[in-house]
Amino acid sequence: MSDDDRANLLGEYLRARRALVTPEQAGLAPGARRRVPGLRREEVAMLAGISADYYLRLERGRDKNPSPQVLASLARVLRLDELEEEYLLGLAAARPERKRRRKPERVPARLHQLLAGVGIPAFVEGRAFDVLASNPLAVALSPRLRPGYNRLRSLLLDPEEQEFQQDWTRSAEGFIAAFRKSVGDDTGNPRFVELVGELALSSERFRTLWARHDIRNLDGGTTTVNHPVVGELRLHRDKLPAGDGLLLVLYYADQGSESDEKLRLLAAMAPHEPVP
Repeated sequence: MSDDDRANLLGEYLRARRALVTPEQAGLAPGARRRVPGLRREEVAMLAGISADYYLRLERGRDKNPSPQVLASLARVLRLDELEEEYLLGLAAARPERKRRRKPERVPARLHQLLAGVGIPAFVEGRAFDVLASNPLAVALSPRLRPGYNRLRSLLLDPEEQEFQQDWTRSAEGFIAAFRKSVGDDTGNPRFVELVGELALSSERFRTLWARHDIRNLDGGTTTVNHPVVGELRLHRDKLPAGDGLLLVLYYADQGSESDEKLRLLAAMAPHEPVP
């Protein structure tokens, strides 16, 4: 994230999203000689009912206070869903950037006690998907769920994690879009800046998906992973808010299923000492 990007989040988002809408999707003739992917600026302006000059000012960051009505029109033209429109509105109301030091994320004692007592893989992650605490069964499920690892970094840069995820492509898309939503307008956060910089240099997949400005809630769901010892596991995942931006993440299988039996086997093999 460059200084210019952080200063013009709204314009960056508008440019990225209009590049993803085809003329056909917008009800326009494609034309024979188009030099840009997606819609042209003047086409977005026409479809949204605003002047081309005003839209240009929005993209270039010269007008930072569009009305909710203008934003709703742009959301319609850019085919944003409810979550994406909410994100757009948030960018338009973004707080002034302020420099600040990196504040460590701390896991309260009550969560450490919960991790020790729950009989399923569980860990605590921060806003940047840093693993802050975990229990032995989580580490038995994946050694990359040990404190000190970053979930997004592992997913994009660790070949073992990519083998672990049965649908790595979909997982990468979801994680990057959820990370974009977590960042929001907090682009001066030192941890976000550090992680985006590292991944932009190291991962072509990250650079491609980050440029799309997709956003998504990475909530609960069901996933399939390939464990190197017990094989395929079909697991449910819940993410529960734990205060101060922390999330408690739980993995569990359907009771009595083959995956449930495999988790029990992992639990028997896992050490019983707390994860440092």
